[in-house]
Amino acid sequence: MKRLLGLSHTHARELKKGSAELLILSLVETRARHGYELGKLIEQRSGGAITFSAAALYPLLYRLEKRGWIQGRWVERAGQRRRRFYALTPSGRRILDEQRTTWRAFAAAINRIAGTGEA
Repeated sequence: MKRLLGLSHTHARELKKGSAELLILSLVETRARHGYELGKLIEQRSGGAITFSAAALYPLLYRLEKRGWIQGRWVERAGQRRRRFYALTPSGRRILDEQRTTWRAFAAAINRIAGTGEA
């Protein structure tokens, strides 16, 4: 794992673990995506600060699917190998809304305590 915003490996791992569901649910909100695409989008949109190995990403996708928050389906396209695309379910949308609210409140509280001036 690359260093997340200059944090130690342990701190970066804990932050990533706490936000992983929010990141995945957010990325499948508008359209279904496959696992490799999700990993690449997280890396690109974070400027390389956040990355997920396949060993971490796929078990997370399976857990979210088992909870009923995302739904996976296999898609085969000519000239490509079969891929599993994940889409947000109505239950997942409710969880995403809750997680966004919680994240905003948490970030605002940290910013007030740390005196960063961002809320």
